[in-house]
Amino acid sequence: MNEIQIKDKRFTVSIPEADILKEVDRVAAEINRDLAGKNPLFLSVLNGSFMFTADLMKRIIIPCEVSFVKLASYQGVTSTGKVKEVIGITEDLTDRTVVIVEDIVDTGLTMQRLLETLGTRRPKEIHIATLLVKPEKLKVDLNIEYVAIHIPNDFIVGYGLDYDGLGRNYKDIYTVINEE
Repeated sequence: MNEIQIKDKRFTVSIPEADILKEVDRVAAEINRDLAGKNPLFLSVLNGSFMFTADLMKRIIIPCEVSFVKLASYQGVTSTGKVKEVIGITEDLTDRTVVIVEDIVDTGLTMQRLLETLGTRRPKEIHIATLLVKPEKLKVDLNIEYVAIHIPNDFIVGYGLDYDGLGRNYKDIYTVINEE
C-alpha cells in the first residue's frame, strides 16, 4: 500500500520495509562488534519500539538480555514535552552495560528523562540505539551511538509508530500528506 488513511490524515510510504531492515542489519552489526563480551541488557522503550526491538534482537548474536520500559510523552501528533514513567525498570542495573532501544528521538526529552532514571541505578555504561532521529528537532544534546535512519521533521506512522494508537502494525514507515 502506497497510501493509507488513519482517522483524519492520509499518509504515503516514505521508508519501505526493505530499507528499514537494511539499516537494522547495519545497527545490529555495529552493536555485535562494539559490545562483544559485555552481555548487554537491551531496554526497549514501549510501545513504539516493539518492531525495531524484535527485528534488532533477531540480528544480535552476542549474549544479551532484553527487558521493557514504558514512557509516554506524545499526545496526538505532537510531543507534550512532559514524560511520565508508566512501567518501571525491575532489573538490577549495577555495573551492567545497558542499551536503550527507542523507536524515534525527536526532541530528546524522553531520552534525557530515561537516561536520568537509569543513571540512578549505577549502570557501567549506557548506549542508545534508535530507529529514527529527527536532528533538526533535538532540544538536548545526546550521544546517540546507534542510529538506523535520520529523518526530517515530518509526522510518521508505521513500523511501531502510531497516530493516536493506530498505525503501529504497518511494515513500512509512512509520512503524513499535507493536504492544503
